[in-house]
Amino acid sequence: MEYIVKSFAELTTKEFYQVAKERVAVFVVEQNCPYQEIDETDEVALHTYFVTEDGQIAAYTRIYEEAKAVHFGRVLVNKNFRGTGLGKKVVAKTLAVIKERFPSKKIVIGAQAYLQDFYASFGFKAISEIYLEDDIPHIDMQQEAL
Repeated sequence: MEYIVKSFAELTTKEFYQVAKERVAVFVVEQNCPYQEIDETDEVALHTYFVTEDGQIAAYTRIYEEAKAVHFGRVLVNKNFRGTGLGKKVVAKTLAVIKERFPSKKIVIGAQAYLQDFYASFGFKAISEIYLEDDIPHIDMQQEAL
């Protein structure tokens, strides 16, 4: 499996189609959550993903920077690859990219609340109460720059 990091401008049409298709499958269809999945952040984000030899997206995240922090989100593992440890692997790779490209910035995420312990295993701490985003419980978490 190959790990890829590309800006929006570097993605081919086919690559973005594959990313969008997988994100909609997970976040809109599986989670039964109709919302604007493709948004303006996609144009400024780094898109990171594991792709199989036949071009299937196995896991994905996107990274974007704001004035005071770097964020990553849209973390997913294709249902055919769940239970293999790929979720931890894609988050670890994402954090390595952030530390390389944005070394002095803190990292803030809006995590689905049920994944709080998962992100805590990477040094994230809750910085908000649980809130609803698109009717799904979320919590803001932060990892200070090292």
